[in-house]
Amino acid sequence: MKDKIKQVLAEVLEIDINQIGDNFDQNDCVKWDSLHHLNLVVELETAFDVDLEPEEIGVMTSINEIMSIINKKQD
Repeated sequence: MKDKIKQVLAEVLEIDINQIGDNFDQNDCVKWDSLHHLNLVVELETAFDVDLEPEEIGVMTSINEIMSIINKKQD
């Protein structure tokens, strides 16, 4: 799952996937602004076939948090 999330992050943020480490978060990328965050949410919902709630979207500021939320949604 982490690799798929990294792929989505790389595409949305228009960065090389190799720049995305296992603890990547919003502070690691200046391109991860509010507009890119909304695009990220849309792409993650599509990629993982989930519907994300506003309170979940607000805390999705790291790859680990994204993975945790998607795991809960898929259970």
